Amino acid sequence: MFKYVIDGSYPLKGKLRASGNKNAALPCIAATLLTDETVILDNIPEIEDVNVMLNILRFLGSDVKKINANRYEIKTGDIKNPEIPMEYAKAIRASVLFAGPLLARTGKVTFPPPGGDVIGRRRLDTHFLAFTELGARVSADGVFHISANKLVGVDLFLDEASVTATENAIMTAVLADGETVIQNAASEPHVQDLCRMLIAMGAEITGVGSNILYISGVKKLHGAEYRIGSDFMEVGSYIGLAAVTRSELEIEDAEPKNLRMAKIAFGKLGISWETSGNSILVRPGQKLAVVSDLGGQIPTIDDAPWPGFPPDLTSIVTVVATQVKGTVLIHEKMFESRMFFVDKLIEMGAKIVLCDPHRAVVSGPSRLKGCDLVSPDVRAGMAMVIAALCADGKSVIRNVYQIERGYENLVNRLRNLGARIERVSE
Repeated sequence: MFKYVIDGSYPLKGKLRASGNKNAALPCIAATLLTDETVILDNIPEIEDVNVMLNILRFLGSDVKKINANRYEIKTGDIKNPEIPMEYAKAIRASVLFAGPLLARTGKVTFPPPGGDVIGRRRLDTHFLAFTELGARVSADGVFHISANKLVGVDLFLDEASVTATENAIMTAVLADGETVIQNAASEPHVQDLCRMLIAMGAEITGVGSNILYISGVKKLHGAEYRIGSDFMEVGSYIGLAAVTRSELEIEDAEPKNLRMAKIAFGKLGISWETSGNSILVRPGQKLAVVSDLGGQIPTIDDAPWPGFPPDLTSIVTVVATQVKGTVLIHEKMFESRMFFVDKLIEMGAKIVLCDPHRAVVSGPSRLKGCDLVSPDVRAGMAMVIAALCADGKSVIRNVYQIERGYENLVNRLRNLGARIERVSE
């Protein structure tokens, strides 16, 4: 076990390149099971969640080779036992993404309830709705069993725009017999990445980027080479870090087109950035003042499915708001436990009223002080790192495995920017 020891209140400066999108890498890794030919994935982040997904592939019999940093070659021949072991399933929520490809490829799959971040109830019913509509049978006895004699295309309406359920539905439908329409589909950039990878493998998918997808099932997919896009959650995290530490930070390969709603939300806190090509530059000396709604009303920053403000940036924007002059309401609509980390921010000196599990009123600016912290999930953990880097004095953050599940080489990258952070053994 490791912890971070951070000395805060020092400005940063420098340049870094955005990592590959974690939430695209995970379904794309699972999708390599849909062919027995070689798939090469590029721009894969070197993070713990990726390591777990690759280990699941190895367990299933895949040949996984690391060509070089962030680039992998994967080939899956016969799959003799389409079952996800408990030790891997409980480590990562994305283990559920193997269900669709294994069902499509072998006609059956067994997997335990997945683990992952503790941010509230995360139902699987939408996955099972998709599987059953496509012709599968689902049962449970402590683990889930899914099987199908034949998968058949259908006009499918999801009961919620779940990202992972949409991805499982897509991966099942591409090898189903006939036409599938997925309505109320999630359309996040990572879902788009998965679709484009499958198209490169020979899938027939239209409507990519919308919430209605049209899929014509094919008999077989072939190998391909695909580069996933940049992680806009990571980019948003570094934008927030730069703003509250009064730093100048340039982020290359940032894909600004995926940050349009984030720019509106950060703009409500007086934060802006410049765009040049595919890069973003955050300059020091941001206003860091709440921009009131018309009529002087307190503004709200609330999350929503794409293209709304990303839920994974809610924790980040909450910390940023503690350093901004004025009052703002943060409304986390999608997960009922994500906001509970704010008690630690309050202990650090933040002025926050947690109204209920979904809403927090933040008034600032607050002078934060160093504190002992424990990371509850990936994004709240990164929010704590940001808080510690702008706080006075020393902070210790434990359970950093949770942070490293989603942020590549975080300590070294921050140190290269001038951060005073150490990763030490407990």
